[in-house]
Amino acid sequence: AFRRFLPLFDRVLVERLTAETVTKGGIMLPEKSQGKVLQATVMAVGPGSVNQKGNLQPVSVKVGEKVLLPEYGGTKVVLDDKDYYLFRDADILGKYTE
Repeated sequence: AFRRFLPLFDRVLVERLTAETVTKGGIMLPEKSQGKVLQATVMAVGPGSVNQKGNLQPVSVKVGEKVLLPEYGGTKVVLDDKDYYLFRDADILGKYTE
């Protein structure tokens, strides 16, 4: 579904990683004690934004990269019964390198 969806301007479509339901020691965690997942995978990016000089400033992340999101924000989008989130490029806190 995200292949048919192209974000506009400097928007980035991400899929949040799933929360850990079991600790390293094997203890099952209830939903209330699971923290909000701040990591996500970039699924689609827009072309970028236009600066004051009229030049296109590309988005700083690429499809497939793992990024760190703010705790709050983003717009929820449901595509093919899956939850995705739209963020501005400037709202993304960082990306993970390997």
